[in-house]
Amino acid sequence: MFVRFLVYGLLGWALEIVWTGLGRLLQRDWDLQGRTYLWMFPIYGSAAFLLEPAHNLMRGLASPVRGLIWVVLIFAVEYGTGYLIRRLTGHCPWDYSRARWSVHGLIRLDYAPAWLAVGFLFERLHDRLVPLTPWLHAAMLGLPALRP
Repeated sequence: MFVRFLVYGLLGWALEIVWTGLGRLLQRDWDLQGRTYLWMFPIYGSAAFLLEPAHNLMRGLASPVRGLIWVVLIFAVEYGTGYLIRRLTGHCPWDYSRARWSVHGLIRLDYAPAWLAVGFLFERLHDRLVPLTPWLHAAMLGLPALRP
């Protein structure tokens, strides 16, 4: 589980950097500077503990239902972690308060299609990552690894 926490954290960081860099492109800022926050690593990593069990529970559901659940779950995690960070530090690292579809500056409802796509990508990643976990764990420890 810890190995997948690390993988989800790193991939989440990478995805966020690409997303924010492409957002700069839409603003015609050609430096394409992407960014993330240190807070995001454990938030993305928590997918191993929060989203994997959810995925296992909803495997038999139709795609539209799963998609709706993904959007709601991801919004809940984003809102909850943003609220908690704001309570702890006095501000949330991401501030959507100027966005038209913002909810308390913590989530943007217009991001629902992106979170839908992320949910379905997560399903595929989860299914491929679980069988690789023993191999990744051995590789991290420098042990001889069995073939993945």
